[in-house]
Amino acid sequence: MTTLCLEVDPNAATCLQEQLRETLLEAIRVGSLPSDDALPSCRKLSQQLGISRNTVSIVYEKLVEDGYLISRPRSGYYLHPDYNDPQSTLNSSQTALTKKDNGTISAPNWHNRIIQRPTNYQGILKPGNWSEYAYPFIYGQLDTQLFPLAQWRDVSRRLLSSQRDKPWLRDRIDQDDPLLIEQLRKRILPRRGIFARSEEILITMGTQNALYLIAQLLCHRGTRVALESPGYREAMNVFSHRGASLQFQTVDTDGMCLEGSQQCDYLYVMPSHQVPTGVTMSRERRDALLAQLSHHDQIVIEDDYDAEIHGDQFALPALKASAQSARIIYMGSLSKALSPGLRMGYVVADAEVIDELRALRRMMYRHPPAALQHQLAQFISQGYYERYLKLHVEEIDRRRDAMRIAIDQALPDCHSHSSNRSSAFWMEADACIDTQRLAWHAAQRGVLIEPGFQHFFDVAPPRRFFRLGFGAIERELINPGLQRLGLAYDNALAT
Repeated sequence: MTTLCLEVDPNAATCLQEQLRETLLEAIRVGSLPSDDALPSCRKLSQQLGISRNTVSIVYEKLVEDGYLISRPRSGYYLHPDYNDPQSTLNSSQTALTKKDNGTISAPNWHNRIIQRPTNYQGILKPGNWSEYAYPFIYGQLDTQLFPLAQWRDVSRRLLSSQRDKPWLRDRIDQDDPLLIEQLRKRILPRRGIFARSEEILITMGTQNALYLIAQLLCHRGTRVALESPGYREAMNVFSHRGASLQFQTVDTDGMCLEGSQQCDYLYVMPSHQVPTGVTMSRERRDALLAQLSHHDQIVIEDDYDAEIHGDQFALPALKASAQSARIIYMGSLSKALSPGLRMGYVVADAEVIDELRALRRMMYRHPPAALQHQLAQFISQGYYERYLKLHVEEIDRRRDAMRIAIDQALPDCHSHSSNRSSAFWMEADACIDTQRLAWHAAQRGVLIEPGFQHFFDVAPPRRFFRLGFGAIERELINPGLQRLGLAYDNALAT
């Protein structure tokens, strides 16, 4: 019987059964389990790890059921013969690639084969370990403690335990969950003044996916697209990838400036809360934009990404709700409020456009996961989503208020350009401040901020802007975090 070098953490968020199973599976993958000797007995391994003998027994039996181990009566648990030599597949693959003449590995020349280079397009730089910062003023993430886990679990339990037919287990080819479409029609879109038919709605893997599908369908080399600057860099990347000719429109306190935009075929706009500034397009600017569409035969791609979370009862309706609805393609998100990781969005447009988007989506991934669509539909239909939104908006309002007070105290020399209910603060520092250096100084104090230069599309973007999100940081940490940022700001001023 072999002694294994395994470890579990009783203080980890993952339960001991899951930890032990993952540890054993990793040992199988790398080939560190004995191929002929028995694994440690349940008693011995439980003593070694300081966990229940029953826990070890359950994990062993489940690995037997899944075909990773075999059980021999009065002998113990052994590695299944299929996993005796984890290197065999790799070795055979390498042998197939070995040249007979000199014994070297002949690898393909991918540099010459790759005809596109998406890595050349700059994304928004955000550290993957953002949650390890003590004060993460990061945008686009949420405090996971706010997620309605009990209600989400309740819906999941009902779906899995129901004796009724489970259509969400089937491949829907190119169709979306009809209940989710109905919930969008009746509960979500009317809040933005939009009344659409089922055939005018398509579910996507978030608004980013929606934007990619739209650009793929409508843009080609030479298509003229107007974009806000500063603006959403990934939108610029998507349109650039299609070869579109981009025209950048400045943003002022009324939103996207329209001078020169009349010559474009498409205008990509965020009228509710512009990214990254958080500015809301004024009624006068909206009216001017809508007035020019028919005269110049233009289409607006409206990104209403945060419609569910700003909680502004006095907000202007979506552009899609106007008399120019036929000239507007509307994108929304269902995951911004719940969890960014859900990746669930939608497009509202004329049925002809949706038909083609649906066919294009089918060629890419057929449809977003049916089970997730149906669970989200049930979550909305049972009233959980609306209740959660109410509580979420109230908490976000409290954090926004706390941010505003703390910013005034800690950063009196900085100016915020965002509207009253935006989901982030777009800050302008003193002209002598390089906010990339400020971000570095702040990081040394455990504070994460987002330098603003990457949102500009100029050759030499201004360096004095930065963005502060507050969705991921706990409310009681906002003031001490901004106090630390204030110290970093003073230090940056002095250097």
